[in-house]
Amino acid sequence: MKDRTPRDDSSLEPMTGQGVSHRIGVDEIQARKGGVPLVCLTAYTTPMARLLDPHCDLLLVGDSLAMVVYGLETTRGVTLETMVAHGQAVMRGSSRACVIVDMPFGTYEDSPDQAIESARRIMDESGCQGVKLEGGVELADTVAAIVAEGVPVFGHIGLLPQKVERRGGFRVQGKGDEGARRVLADAQAIAAAGVFAMVVEGTVEPVARDLTQRVAVPTVGIGASPACDGQILVTDDMLGLFKDFMPKFVKRYAELGAATDEAARAYAEDVRARRFPTDDHVYGVDPDTGS
Repeated sequence: MKDRTPRDDSSLEPMTGQGVSHRIGVDEIQARKGGVPLVCLTAYTTPMARLLDPHCDLLLVGDSLAMVVYGLETTRGVTLETMVAHGQAVMRGSSRACVIVDMPFGTYEDSPDQAIESARRIMDESGCQGVKLEGGVELADTVAAIVAEGVPVFGHIGLLPQKVERRGGFRVQGKGDEGARRVLADAQAIAAAGVFAMVVEGTVEPVARDLTQRVAVPTVGIGASPACDGQILVTDDMLGLFKDFMPKFVKRYAELGAATDEAARAYAEDVRARRFPTDDHVYGVDPDTGS
């Protein structure tokens, strides 16, 4: 396995989208604990990665692509091969952001050996900076085993999309004393196991705020707390491209879905009315003379 020791650049100030001439390493992400909030978004393709890369500290090749790109009902339908292919695409489109690839359902739960093999394949074949997996106390040993192999791990606690079917659906986590204790225990377990940061998803705000103060690694919130050390959204949600549903925690920064619909309508009208293409859009015709 290739040496993926994170770059050490202690002279680098917190990233703000400017002045970073190298790819951000996981050590720099980890060093942002309590500092300037981390900017994170999902990316699945080369063109989108190119657009997001100048503005983000971390790009996540999330298994959310199962729903957003492939139209599946849950995140559980993607394969390791699919995640590797999209990881390669995002790496080709980015040069600055730390790129992390999700480990899909069924590729790490059986044993630490299975998880190590899957993580190594993702790293070696995509060239990304680390992998992400979902789980807390029950996966702490697996996290530790992957980290011991030199693979950086981005944790994920709270609401776990890969496990919603066995947890009764997409329910907010951390409610009540027992719920709060469980989420905190998960955070502390994977932090102790060696994750460099963790996503905290769909968790009641006071619990997310409390665990952010208690763990030594950055927390990245999605439907959690503004006190987290960073925030992440699914880019297609943020841009208004995915409209099957919109969770409460999503803020639309654009309505590109509506803009795409309008553009497609105008194109269709022009084609049917023979207004497109014109002489300006074809070869071998002088636009001025029409011949």
